Parts: sequence; C-alpha cells; structure tokens
Amino acid sequence: MKPLACALILLSVTSAAHADDIIAPDRIIDAAVGDWNKDGKPDLALLALAPPDDATTIGIYIYLRDKEHQLLKLAAAAPDKVWGRGEPGGIFGQEPSITALPNGSIAVMSQNDAIGRDRWHQTLTLAFRNNAFVVAGYTFDYRDNLDADRSYSCDYNVLTGKATKSGRELQTEAKTIKIQDWKDDIGRKACGENT
Repeated sequence: MKPLACALILLSVTSAAHADDIIAPDRIIDAAVGDWNKDGKPDLALLALAPPDDATTIGIYIYLRDKEHQLLKLAAAAPDKVWGRGEPGGIFGQEPSITALPNGSIAVMSQNDAIGRDRWHQTLTLAFRNNAFVVAGYTFDYRDNLDADRSYSCDYNVLTGKATKSGRELQTEAKTIKIQDWKDDIGRKACGENT
C-alpha cells in the first residue's frame, strides 16, 4: 500500500507543477512568430501575465517547432522577466511587447512612459545560441522629466561585453546568459549605473 500512496502523491505533485506551467489564453499579451533556430520552420515567442493576482509580472515563453512533428514545444520559460502592464484597461505607456527581428532574434520591449518623473525604455535582444535562448543585447534609455542632466542611453552587447553609454565606449566581460538567468541589474551594471 505504501508504494501506491507514494506514487499517488508524486503524481499529484507532478500534475500541480505542470498546472503552474500552463498559460491561459487570456493571460497572453503579445506574440511573435519567427525562425529562431534557423531550421526553416516558424517558431513562436509569447509574453504572458503571471497569475491574476499579479498584474505587473510578465513571463517570456519561447516555443520551437519539433523536428519530427509539426508541433510547437516549449524551449525556454522565463516566467518573471518583464515589467509592465498587460491587463485590459491598464495604464497607457507601460505595455510590454515582443517582436521578431529580421536576423532571427527576438526583441522584448518594456517601458515606463506614463507615471512619475523617471521615464525609461528597455529592450532585451534574445538569440538562439548553442541550443539555448540567451540575452545577446540590452538597450536602456532613461530620462528624468524634471532634470534633463540625468538622462542617458546605453546599448550593451552582452555577448562581446561592449557597451556605449551616451556616446562613451565601455568594456565589460563578455557573457553568455540564458534568459532564465538574466537579471536587469546585469545590464545596468555594464552600463555604469549604480544598482
């Protein structure tokens, strides 16, 4: 009887874990289609809201076409990566978006162009490298609505370690960071911002 009870407990824990991974259709806020792994087949990238009790936590979910079947399979899940508002009737100027780039990369944009004196736009560029989705680039533009001297822009190539902040060249260590492991503080530090 004990092995049966252990199997039932394990099955219920496994089922609960998979239930958390399910993206309800009404939680999807943006999508992009492209050939991320360059196999000639269309793939999918989604931005989806966290469960209903959290309206500002958005995840990135990337699907690749299966090699043997024409089905999409989840290749990367980063459930807590993008800040923004995705609820209908939310605040204009805080909506994130996802776009397919012509080179096969994915751009994930977030912003605060609505509230407070601190206004910013951020873009993460994701690329498929060595069978994983990594952050290849980080772009951040900031402006203070009350103090123009506090405004700047930064473009950071994570894979080479090169960054340009308001026209000034910076060099940091080259990194390969999977989207699941990315923290925005990595980009801010490379851009010379105090975190």
